[in-house]
Amino acid sequence: MKLTLVRALAAFAAALVPALAAAQEWPTRSVTLVVPFPPGGTTDQIARHIQQPLSQALGQTVIVENKGGGSGSIGAALVAKAAPDGYTWLLSFDTHGVNPSLIPNMSFDTLKDLTQVMLVGTSPMLITAHPSTPYKSFKEVLDVAKKDPNAISFGTIGSGSLGHLAMQLIQTETGSKMTHIPYKGGGPLTADAVAGHVPVAIGSAALMSPHVKAGKLRAIGVTSPQRFGPMGDVATISEQGVPNFDSEAWWGLHVPTGTPAPIIAKMHKAFAESLRSPAVQEKLTAQGVVLRTTSPPDFTRFLENEVQRWQKVVKDNKITPQ
Repeated sequence: MKLTLVRALAAFAAALVPALAAAQEWPTRSVTLVVPFPPGGTTDQIARHIQQPLSQALGQTVIVENKGGGSGSIGAALVAKAAPDGYTWLLSFDTHGVNPSLIPNMSFDTLKDLTQVMLVGTSPMLITAHPSTPYKSFKEVLDVAKKDPNAISFGTIGSGSLGHLAMQLIQTETGSKMTHIPYKGGGPLTADAVAGHVPVAIGSAALMSPHVKAGKLRAIGVTSPQRFGPMGDVATISEQGVPNFDSEAWWGLHVPTGTPAPIIAKMHKAFAESLRSPAVQEKLTAQGVVLRTTSPPDFTRFLENEVQRWQKVVKDNKITPQ
């Protein structure tokens, strides 16, 4: 019995040594960062900002791969099913915390099949209006939407996105009614918003603020509890008829479950350092992204709370994929 146990432990140790060695040597080839949205949105922009400094920090090329669709679930599934060897990572958006409640029969478990590595950053959402519309404040939009349920259309990055759920909450709490127009990511949304094809749009400050600063869109509300520093003249939703309203966008880093802890630790350090490099931080701050760079356990708790929070909203409002 003892001899058998000794042999089993020896075999386990022998198998463990190559795995630890591989983790210490990682990476020995290019690393893929999957963005589960089309090019042009904030998730893609963050990935592009960090691509070069992260490549330098890791000593290997970082490839940004866009895999859009399913409110981010298609790209997330690709990563969840990838080999847990540290060569495939996911840069998620806030839809990641909503999808488990919204999308039936997803092919992976959000909390179990991916290891949460880091909450990258957060950003309040901006509600904007095209300059050709008469709306100077979100209260004006609400006033119209309460009187005529067909008068206001609003665009989001997709059905079930945080922007969609935030607007649904607003309608429920104010007794207003608006028509939702879902897009397939931030790029398509802002293109139509700037062109005036959708009169009202909601997206992260990181996504919308460049167009507001350029005068192509008008900011009429911000979803954070307090006013947003770079746009302090824009009133919060709480100030415009929806008391205590709070909803912010976020981005996170994930890897397939089973990836060796030393690899996760090495990527966490390199990713955080790259985000904090002056050039990257300046770009993200200008876009309205507040860097968080949390620990894996902190991000795990954050994501668990997000899944629970939006599960209730989806259920109570009978929200379904469109």
